[in-house]
Amino acid sequence: MANILLAEDDENMRFYLHRALEAAGHRVISAENGAIAEEMLICNRFDLVLSDVVMPEKDGIELARSAKQRHPEIKIMFITGFSGVVLGNQEDGFDPSMVLSKPFHLKDLVEQVERVLLE
Repeated sequence: MANILLAEDDENMRFYLHRALEAAGHRVISAENGAIAEEMLICNRFDLVLSDVVMPEKDGIELARSAKQRHPEIKIMFITGFSGVVLGNQEDGFDPSMVLSKPFHLKDLVEQVERVLLE
């Protein structure tokens, strides 16, 4: 079981992702944007940040940078409809294999999360 911080601005998507990850045995805390997710990093320990890339207030890449500064060992995974955005920022050290492009099946999400957690 992993502690996962989920940052997704689409309410319906956040609901289904949260449920799928909990059903797979993980503890999940969800946030509706990167700024709220960043606040949750202050008072909680997470094994993985699973974040949409494009969100209001603070995007997923900014959230990932902040998470890595606070907790260098934390795993990062992105979900996005704009994978080119992440892939264009490789100087940040985010591996393209950490990107799951929308649309995806919830089963694929859970499998990818498991792979990232084992790395």
